[in-house]
Amino acid sequence: MLDALLHRADLLEQRVEIGRSRDEVDVGALYDEQRALGVVVEELAIGLGHHEHAVSGLGRGPALAHDDDQGLAERVAQPRQLARDTRCLKCHYSTATLGVPGFLVRSIPSLPNGMIMPWLGNYTTDHRSPLAERWGGWYVTGRGGRHLGNAPITDRSLQDVRIDDANLNVTSLTGRFDAQRYLSPHSDIVALLVFDHQMRMMNLLTRLGWEARILEDEGGNGAALNDVVSETVDYMLFVDEAVLEGARGTSGFAERFGALGPRDHKGRSLRDLDLQHRLFRYPCSYMIYSEAFDALPQTARNAVYSRLLEVLSGEDTSAKYTHLSPSDRLAILEILRETKKGLPGAFSPRS
Repeated sequence: MLDALLHRADLLEQRVEIGRSRDEVDVGALYDEQRALGVVVEELAIGLGHHEHAVSGLGRGPALAHDDDQGLAERVAQPRQLARDTRCLKCHYSTATLGVPGFLVRSIPSLPNGMIMPWLGNYTTDHRSPLAERWGGWYVTGRGGRHLGNAPITDRSLQDVRIDDANLNVTSLTGRFDAQRYLSPHSDIVALLVFDHQMRMMNLLTRLGWEARILEDEGGNGAALNDVVSETVDYMLFVDEAVLEGARGTSGFAERFGALGPRDHKGRSLRDLDLQHRLFRYPCSYMIYSEAFDALPQTARNAVYSRLLEVLSGEDTSAKYTHLSPSDRLAILEILRETKKGLPGAFSPRS
């Protein structure tokens, strides 16, 4: 799968390189290529500056993909080849990625040229992070909450960052930079919220897979996985999720994402967004449908299912799960029963 993804990335790079400018590129075809890569978030972000991680064209920067077994893998696109490269692992294989090759979402106030200013704030973020700590160094389009986005730092002597109302609820980036150079004029807040959730979720699945395979190889006891399974399931169920303040995007991402399903006979899906006070209407990660989840060793997958059932059935009444009402738990159980292939028989309704 990884080679196929990287091949599609190479094709996308070639299309951008040949086109040179937006006017010469079939943008619709480029979006088709992006979707072919299996990227859930289409308008990931428009970052400040034009360094190698900026998204104004693909340039010659590294291509990062998620391998279902090993986590993050990196290749660098050269004129006619894709060569394995490990430079990105200096950051993407660290405690911030849970000790496995993985992804991380950073929030650091930055200069217009992309140079970071970490003394003004340096956060690794996910769906638990307060909005006030998110998206430093990012552009954000849409409404909802106070955040650090849309605020390139122009004063190098600045010692503190304050959130400016003029940078909130921005629906267009016109006048802030030339968006014609990008595949999308949006950096949709809803896409960013989903992105923040998914990056850590992928790392948790990678770590769980690593731990389970090592344990199997060493002939260890499955109980040794309990802590990492619990952490994974807690994140899947949005324990400690930051409260939202009525988010609304600008690109139509929310509608496209929700349409992906799958849905039960009542029309419900784990991809149904809430966006008023929390990200999802039914707080259980859609990543349970991912190839990364299905590629987990059977022992790890069964342990996750077992822990999920303890919480969703109401057997575990710990305070950290109070955000899941009885109706939430029942709805998630019913959705999983109808939409998740390979679900253990224990999830079947009790007669």
